[in-house]
Amino acid sequence: MQVSVESSGKLERRMRVELPAARIDQEVSSRLKSVGKTAKIKGFRPGKVPPKVVQQRYGKKIREEVRSELIQKSYTDAVIQEKLNPAGGPRIEAESSKDGGGLAYVATFEIMPDVKLSKLDKITIKKPEVSIGEKDLDAMVEKLRRQKATWKEVDRKSAEGDRVVVDFEGTLKGEPITGGKGTETPVVLGQGQMLGDFEKALYGIQAGDEKSFKVKFPKDYQVEELQGKKVDFSITTYRVEEEVLPPVDDELAKLFEVSDGGIERFLQDVKENMRREADVKINADVREQVIDALIESNQIDIPQTLKHQEMHAIQREAMQRMGIEDAEQAPLEGFAELAEKRVRLGLLIRQLIADQGLTVDEQKVRARVEDMCAGYENAADMVSMYMSNPQIVQQVEPMVLEQQAIDWLMENGKITANKVAFAEFMDS
Repeated sequence: MQVSVESSGKLERRMRVELPAARIDQEVSSRLKSVGKTAKIKGFRPGKVPPKVVQQRYGKKIREEVRSELIQKSYTDAVIQEKLNPAGGPRIEAESSKDGGGLAYVATFEIMPDVKLSKLDKITIKKPEVSIGEKDLDAMVEKLRRQKATWKEVDRKSAEGDRVVVDFEGTLKGEPITGGKGTETPVVLGQGQMLGDFEKALYGIQAGDEKSFKVKFPKDYQVEELQGKKVDFSITTYRVEEEVLPPVDDELAKLFEVSDGGIERFLQDVKENMRREADVKINADVREQVIDALIESNQIDIPQTLKHQEMHAIQREAMQRMGIEDAEQAPLEGFAELAEKRVRLGLLIRQLIADQGLTVDEQKVRARVEDMCAGYENAADMVSMYMSNPQIVQQVEPMVLEQQAIDWLMENGKITANKVAFAEFMDS
């Protein structure tokens, strides 16, 4: 077997392989003899078919099979011989062999990059130090009170925060527009439920008021015939309501199913939940900083083969989350940037794991599974079932090992505290 390799790009290789005719002929001859022992051809007893007849009947098919199998085997042997690490399958192009009857082809493929990590001790992380003050707690309780708010009809003009209930109808050049009619429709002023001009017209109205006004639709409005158009609207007001928030007492706690400990326990639970939410976001923020710093300080070329595979994988994931079976409905190009980042990260993390000899921590695998099952009523049973399922464990282990690698980077990098208020951090 003759093999020659040339670079046709940073990671692309063109490998020419040639096998002599004698090797092909030998394999074809061996198979024809084997077939001749069992071949059933009319006019001949099994095992007594003349070689020439076997050759005429099966020769072409067997030669094609031999050539196909030799391409696969020789490609694998050549890759090992040349110490190449392909990133994906090859593109095979047949060529003429020097002796005419041999087998020659060119395999074009990408190889995995040679990754050498550097500047890992230079990775700097600004870890958010989130404080939860009384104002933060009050603001959260206010949000929760609004979830349990009721509405009371008032005899006055509408203002910010009120809910107005109206009939409305929109027309363009005297003709009703698509989706432009509503009956007893509630609109909370200040929440941006309706187009700006429409909501603005609902301020200062009272029960029984009728009003006409124009609404300009945005140029990118989803209904094409309304884009950039001024539409005539008329409304009839049924009532104006103001929001009534429940008081901060034991009854509020009961509304959120806190029966023991009353309002004090409720406020404690709220603050603990805020802490948990902040910690989750802190961990995600720090993780993203580590990932970005690792990629930035270790620029590598990535195989386009892996990038395209990842683009398709992300496309499928996105469509599955939306409940759409046909993944092709989402343009593939939209996933290119994320796919490239994932591939880069995967190659760098894999090298870090190898360099540091990291192995999966079984306790952390169990902890990850416990987190996955935390929302179930029978969480303990679910954990036992998952941990006894090798397929699930094999899916969890790579995620745990990747997190162990990121933890290693954090431990060996430079961490500085960045003090920030709860509201500011959670809204960022």
